Amino acid sequence: MDLSFILNELGEDREHYFNAIAPPIMQTSNFAFRKVSDMRARFEDEYSGFLYSRGLNPTVDILRTKLAALDGAEDCLVFNSGASAIFASVLANVKSGDHIVSVQKPYTWAQKMFDVILPRFGVTTTYIDGTKIENFEHAILPNTTLIYLESPNSWEFAIQDLKAVAELAKSEGIITICDNSYCSPLYQKPINYGIDLVLQSASKYISGHSDTVAGVLSGSASMMKKIFDSEYLNAGIGITPFNAWLLIRGLRTLQARLERITITTSKVISFLKNHPRVESVCFPLDPTFPQYELAHSQMTGACGLMSLYLKVEKIEQVVQFCENLKHILMAVSWGGHESLIIPRCASVKPEDYDVSNKDHRMLRLYVGLEEPQYLIDDMNQALNNI
Repeated sequence: MDLSFILNELGEDREHYFNAIAPPIMQTSNFAFRKVSDMRARFEDEYSGFLYSRGLNPTVDILRTKLAALDGAEDCLVFNSGASAIFASVLANVKSGDHIVSVQKPYTWAQKMFDVILPRFGVTTTYIDGTKIENFEHAILPNTTLIYLESPNSWEFAIQDLKAVAELAKSEGIITICDNSYCSPLYQKPINYGIDLVLQSASKYISGHSDTVAGVLSGSASMMKKIFDSEYLNAGIGITPFNAWLLIRGLRTLQARLERITITTSKVISFLKNHPRVESVCFPLDPTFPQYELAHSQMTGACGLMSLYLKVEKIEQVVQFCENLKHILMAVSWGGHESLIIPRCASVKPEDYDVSNKDHRMLRLYVGLEEPQYLIDDMNQALNNI
């Protein structure tokens, strides 16, 4: 399906809403019926139409149609956050006594679920280095029902061989979930490699404006209905119509934004790799990246998120660099119009700082939509003033 068609036309029946170019926001909680038989049918299967906006809503459905097509999936659900998408996808596929294999250092709220919530119900998790397929083979137990991937992850950008993991999982009857927030569906499609469920934080590239929090989960129609009928409705974790409309707006410029970010990112990386205060840069599609060949084979792009390691001795120098920046903002997340930076040492007490620990000198940089030289000049003065 053509990308331009998905972003600009798919799911939009304009003749049904006065031929408006932008779809309406169906800001309603409720839907009325003229016949008891129609209401009865909806009670029996809420996934078949509109009953109450905690479930389905026309504006949200336009977004769902587009996002499923971008992922190459049969169907998708849109959540009020990426964490909700993780929670629902995992909870729907485990029961008491089950075992999960997860890549090490997953997103914070995925790990909190694995370490704190699920053990209360007898579900255990084994963390592995996901860069080697044999680690998955060795970690699988007779009661393993789920493999959780994050490729690339959001700090060191460790990558898993999606096709190999999917083939292994299918041979063992195990469900696979992959967090695809780093690449977005434009630059990586895990479902094409055999992954069962793919999720992403739509707060990032899909939104693109840093004004919406949302999550996306795509997969088979049967799996989406299963999750909708249980976790989605029970927890009330669907997206609101207004936020869905904001994401539709974000999709209009998704391709253009990612193309611009990609061009700027290459120029920023070139600058950083040649600055004496920068020890190294970590970026999946840079030839120096340890898994470059695998990244290149699975990903058609890598957008604007990278990590860099400063060549400094003291935590105060890392702090000084961040606080010297005039235009790049210090904040979490990524994917919006603005460039952002976050120092790893923000989660390290000053007395625990260890210069020999590379992670303590690590910063995650997101390149936004600003002019390349504008960002380079800002980083250059901040680095030179350490």
